[in-house]
Amino acid sequence: MGIIITIIIGLLAGIVAKLLMPGRDPGGFIITILLGIAGALVATWLGRAIGWYGPNDAAGFIGAVVGAIILLVIYRMVMKNRA
Repeated sequence: MGIIITIIIGLLAGIVAKLLMPGRDPGGFIITILLGIAGALVATWLGRAIGWYGPNDAAGFIGAVVGAIILLVIYRMVMKNRA
């Protein structure tokens, strides 16, 4: 059940990340939402590795948004260099 909660939080985090970082993304809105989900998963994994979260805890909404923004910045840099 924890992974489903993380995905839902990541979905919302992707939407918030897109609103906080406006502009044209090479992949569009769907890619940003997927990056939000990935950001939530990475934030959860990293938080557990560092010891911020317990084994059954998921990253909070703010952690997921920060993870999504970081992945969005990396994605934009990679796609910019590719073009």
